Amino acid sequence: MPKILFHTCCSPCACWPIEELGKQGFVVTVFYYNPNIQPKDEYIARLTELKKYLSERPEVKIIEGEYEIEKWLAQIKGLENEPERGARCDICYEMRLRATAKQAKKLGYEYFGSSLSISPHKKAEKISELGQKIAEEYGLKFLDRDWKKSGGFQAACQIAKEHNFYRQHYCGCIFSRPKIKN
Repeated sequence: MPKILFHTCCSPCACWPIEELGKQGFVVTVFYYNPNIQPKDEYIARLTELKKYLSERPEVKIIEGEYEIEKWLAQIKGLENEPERGARCDICYEMRLRATAKQAKKLGYEYFGSSLSISPHKKAEKISELGQKIAEEYGLKFLDRDWKKSGGFQAACQIAKEHNFYRQHYCGCIFSRPKIKN
């Protein structure tokens, strides 16, 4: 059975892809690497919820990457005012995919992938392009899936509702966080 290191940012985005990967015969290890998520309480809330969900799925292991907020801020410096889906997001996708590939290579995985494309707010084409490029650099296979297709986003929303997952209202980046109205 092929092994995959699968990046995710939260339970609502991870749940349906994890189920699908299992059906496809993959042995899944989740990689939680999200230096973009702010504030730190939000990062912890998402990680805690993910661990709670995965405790129901003992066949799926989790690896927590480092919380490298300063590294992320340095990478996106000057792009703070970019719109959602802009150049800042492209850098963020690449940073997280690259960290996943690096970890996959180090641990001897053949495949790596990400749940990022399940969100209708993310550019699946860019994630695919970056994943393929990084896979080539690391000598790995990128599992290239637009998880929102074929009802994936709706299925994930249904699973999240059934499990009463904590659901955030922004991608995690402080610059995408909705403004609070007075």
